[in-house]
Amino acid sequence: MDTLTHALSGALLARATAPVKPVPGALSPGARMTVGFVAAAFPDSDFVLRLFDTLTYVTLHRGVTHSILLLPGWALLLAWLLSFLSRQRYSWRAIYGTAALGIAIHIAGDVITSYGTMVLAPFSRQAFAVPFTFIIDPYFTAIIAIGLVAGRSRPDSRYPAVLSLAVLGCYVGFQGVLHSDAIKIGEAYRENKGLINAQVHAFPQPLSPFNWKIIVSYKDEYEVALVNLRRKLNYAPAGPASGIRGMWGRIDAGYQSPAAAAWARYKQFGDNSSRAMLARQAWNQEVFARFRGFASFPVLDQIEFAGNAVCVSFFDLRFTLPSLPPSLVFGVCRDSPRGPWRLKQDPGLFGRD
Repeated sequence: MDTLTHALSGALLARATAPVKPVPGALSPGARMTVGFVAAAFPDSDFVLRLFDTLTYVTLHRGVTHSILLLPGWALLLAWLLSFLSRQRYSWRAIYGTAALGIAIHIAGDVITSYGTMVLAPFSRQAFAVPFTFIIDPYFTAIIAIGLVAGRSRPDSRYPAVLSLAVLGCYVGFQGVLHSDAIKIGEAYRENKGLINAQVHAFPQPLSPFNWKIIVSYKDEYEVALVNLRRKLNYAPAGPASGIRGMWGRIDAGYQSPAAAAWARYKQFGDNSSRAMLARQAWNQEVFARFRGFASFPVLDQIEFAGNAVCVSFFDLRFTLPSLPPSLVFGVCRDSPRGPWRLKQDPGLFGRD
């Protein structure tokens, strides 16, 4: 989830949990919301990993700063720092609980997306995900913002914030129902195609909570459909358009009615048998271990030759959108048929690294 939404959710939770009768030395409502805002943004400070390289950031993001095991320590650090910055106006003890709540709601907000969050770091790198919400969801953010704005009209009451959190919980629950509906579509396709041992996955998509990506995976192959659960008929853009509006229109047009959805087949190492051996060799290189551990649905992007040199790149089907090139593309290269493989490193946060 985007950092601004995280921060706003921390402010909302801080206001909703404010005591009715504050004790002496307790945070004021404004200070409490500020602490919640800052604390809920804090876990994304791991963005500094990008200073090393994109693959380091991608594979370690949502790690130690998102750990429920380390949460008490991070909350203590933030409480001490914010107390210091307030020139001891508030003690770290007064700040600690609100800081912990802010970090906790950030972790919860990331777990409900499809990226994966290492909540048991540093003792485990297993990434947990309950993929109900797309990483940028304007409806999710709007519910939080409305609660905060409504709270300004009743500064002495926490109930607008409480109501907003309740609505937010209902919205996530509704997304969970839609996730179940998307899974059922994938299961019906699996049974129709006789893919007995295949696994069915569903991932939220942008622009609408009704947009879903369904992946039926078996061995090293995938069947993928992009559906809008509300559409009865397939949708086409009204006409050509440029800029952001045109791009959003093309993306939205990629999600069709479940009854008429087009299933696309992908193979992890491509369709060409001669190149598949090279792709498999590149994939299994030790230098590529970090991306192998990160990618859930890896697919060959391309094999590029330049004289004796070759580069082989892959992407993860979780991070593709209709009408756009795949993001988070990583690869390995070698300068000669007998040369060592190395990571392909290009600039760009979400480019083709």
